[in-house]
Amino acid sequence: MEIISKCIRSAFLVSVMFLTIVSRAVAYDSFDPNGRINIKWDVLSWTPDGYVVTVTIINNQMYRHITSPGWTLGWTWAKKEVIWSMVGAQATAQGDCSKFKANIPHSCKKTPTVVDLLPGVPMNRRFSDCCKSGVMASWGQDPSAAVSAFQLSVGHSGTSNKTVTPPKNFYLLGPGPGYTCSAATIVPPSVSFSLDGRRTTQAMMTWALDCTYSQLLVSENPTCCVSLSSFYNPMITPCPSCACGCKDVNNNCINDPKDSRVLNKKALAKEDASMLQCTDHRCPIRVHWHVKANYRAYWRVKITITNFNYLMNYTQWTLVAQHPNFNKLANVSSFVYKPVIQYGSINDTGMFYGIKNHSDLLMEAGPEGYVQTELLIGKDMKALTLDQGWAFPFKLYFNGDECKMPLPDIYPTLPNSADANPISSSTLATTLLLSALLVFLCSCH
Repeated sequence: MEIISKCIRSAFLVSVMFLTIVSRAVAYDSFDPNGRINIKWDVLSWTPDGYVVTVTIINNQMYRHITSPGWTLGWTWAKKEVIWSMVGAQATAQGDCSKFKANIPHSCKKTPTVVDLLPGVPMNRRFSDCCKSGVMASWGQDPSAAVSAFQLSVGHSGTSNKTVTPPKNFYLLGPGPGYTCSAATIVPPSVSFSLDGRRTTQAMMTWALDCTYSQLLVSENPTCCVSLSSFYNPMITPCPSCACGCKDVNNNCINDPKDSRVLNKKALAKEDASMLQCTDHRCPIRVHWHVKANYRAYWRVKITITNFNYLMNYTQWTLVAQHPNFNKLANVSSFVYKPVIQYGSINDTGMFYGIKNHSDLLMEAGPEGYVQTELLIGKDMKALTLDQGWAFPFKLYFNGDECKMPLPDIYPTLPNSADANPISSSTLATTLLLSALLVFLCSCH
């Protein structure tokens, strides 16, 4: 019996270790290995029955932002705490505060849920970096818009470092599932500077936690797909069939833009009916990579992002692409480009996003439901080849989620002829000169 119990304990430990490794691997992003959302609680002062604390949420993810309707933060109090008041955010429910006779708390729930305030709230309810409807940019796009903060007064909690216990069971929605939060850990107190930079103040107590993202927690299927084409092959490689799942094959996807449901989008949203345009891939987003031209010293790529969702616009969208020739990227039109991963001279991964008030809004499905750019890339003569699918990306991510790529064996192939070879400037000049001479001779007769 003792041997059996030892075997059972060993098997249990191995299982726990395996699950831990898998969970960490799922949340790990090789393009953004340090990407996570950091949450910090700074106790600024003590009150007769608790403390005043500032909560700061920082989106330290390079290319994954939090879209409308914004973040939601929740936790479980360690004791019998209540929230007396809040600025910069609000609890979604007050809970049972019937035992309080005069001063009624903002929230008495054991498990409060907090959301950001809307823009335009009165000044007496505002706080620094608040009131953006919970929308947060990615750190790679705009660090100043990647921070959100609020302040709350906590009661019935303890009034010193020894008697206060951090909350537990934190969770974050951004805006849906996908994030897993660590336990809050007491860390060295934060230090802040005065406006003139000549004085520092220290928090009474600070605890912090991290929330990491996993695409598998959101959906078992991808949310975008990739199609490919080239100037040297008339065949287009489409997105894989059912790339984003085909559970709704027999349901009513929208095949006609003049469909009454498209004209009455509010009713469509309430019915929770299919909101995607009918396609073979069933994805809300398709990224098309087209090898457009091959010059002597450069080659050109056109990228088109198409929205097939009739109910959703994508604001502050991001696209991440991996290609070995990005280290010689010479020009990008209509999009902003930033390198993501750089190891010395190696720079094979880049982030693209729209120019503000120009291409940062990807409209809903329809005639204007796309954005596009063209890349001019300098050639690395030692590595460049249009053969074996080299001209196509290794990976593509839209809004932080990896897109489904076609199988490599169906990529557009290079023809047997030399049609894809670049035309040299001398050959082109000679051809033009002979053509002009022929026209002149013909005009003489």
